[in-house]
Amino acid sequence: MRDLNSDCAAMIRDLLAWYDVHAREMPWRVGPAKRAAGERPDPYKVWLSEVMLQQTTVAAVREYFLRFTKRWPAVPDLAAAEDADVMSEWAGLGYYARARNLLKCARAVASDFGGTFPDSYEGLLKLPGIGPYTAAAISSIAFDRPETVLDGNVERVMARLHNIHEPLPGVKPMLKDRAAELTPAQRPGDYAQAVMDLGATICTPRNPACGICPWRDPCAARAAGTAAELPRKTPKKPKPTRNGIVYLAKSADGTWLLERRPDKGLLGGMLGWPGSEWNETPAANPPFAADWQGMGSEVRHTFTHFHLILQVMTAELPAGFNPNPAQELIPRHDFRPSSLPTVMRKAFDLYQGR
Repeated sequence: MRDLNSDCAAMIRDLLAWYDVHAREMPWRVGPAKRAAGERPDPYKVWLSEVMLQQTTVAAVREYFLRFTKRWPAVPDLAAAEDADVMSEWAGLGYYARARNLLKCARAVASDFGGTFPDSYEGLLKLPGIGPYTAAAISSIAFDRPETVLDGNVERVMARLHNIHEPLPGVKPMLKDRAAELTPAQRPGDYAQAVMDLGATICTPRNPACGICPWRDPCAARAAGTAAELPRKTPKKPKPTRNGIVYLAKSADGTWLLERRPDKGLLGGMLGWPGSEWNETPAANPPFAADWQGMGSEVRHTFTHFHLILQVMTAELPAGFNPNPAQELIPRHDFRPSSLPTVMRKAFDLYQGR
C-alpha cells in the first residue's frame, strides 16, 4: 500500500488520468478534453447546477437544469424573472428555500457585479444563499481555484482512503483536512469533479468497485477490509409525524382554488391547496363553508425533519367566490399540476384517481 503522505502527487496524477477517460457527461460540465482545449465553464451554469444538486441527485436535476437554462440562459435573465415563474419551474425539486435564495443571488450578481460572478471563494461567500461548499465548488470548477470541495461523495472517499471510523457529521473537519492535503494547484477544477465522480461511480455507498478504483492501492479501508462500512454516521433521531388537512375545490367550469404559502417556512412562496396548520391535532380550516367530503384515503410525505399525513377534503367551488389576497383562482387551461410542490401534487393525484 502506498504512503498517503509521501505520494500525493502520484495519487492526483492517477485520479486525473482516470477522470480524463471516465468523466461523467453533464449539461453543465465542460469535460476534461474541452477544458484542455481552452473551453472555460460558465460560472452561471456551475452555480445553478450546484444549487440544484444540493440534497438532490444528478438524474433528478438534469431536466430541471435544461429547462431553466433554456428559459433563463444567463444571470440577468434569471434576475429579471417573476418569482412565481421560478418557483413554478422549481416545483418537484424540493427544499424551496433554495429557489428563493437562487433569485436573491441572481439579482445580487446582476445588480452589484454587473452580471458576472466573483471569481474568488471570499467574494462568492458574500452572495445570498452561497455557503462554504457552494463557494468552494464554484471557485474551483468555474475559476480553477485550488479550493477544497467536500460533498457527500468526497466525504465517503476520504473516510475510506484514510480508514477513518469517527462518525459523521462530527468528523467533517477531519475529512476536509484530508481532502485539502490532496487538492492540487494544477487542474483543481478537474480534480474536484474527479473526486466527486469517483465517489458517485466507483466508491459508492454500497458495493464499492474497489478492483477498478484508481486509488485502490493507497486506500487504507480497502486494505483493512472496512470500505463497505465507511463512513460511519451518528444515528439519527426518529422523525416525528405531523398531520394536516388540505381542501381541493374546483368550480363547474374547471377553475381551481389555490393558495400561495407565506414566503418563509416550508414550501415558502409556492402555490398549493388551502389547508390547516401541520401539527399533531390540526384544526379544520376550510377556505369557505361547504359540505366538504373526505377522500377516504390520505397523502403521506416526508420532509427533512418530519413525516406528514394529509387528509384530503373536496367540495365544489361556488360561483362568484371571492378569494382572499393569498388565494388565486386558476382557470382549467392555466392549471398545471406539475407546478405544484410534490406533497400538493400527491393530493391532486389522489383526487384524480378517486
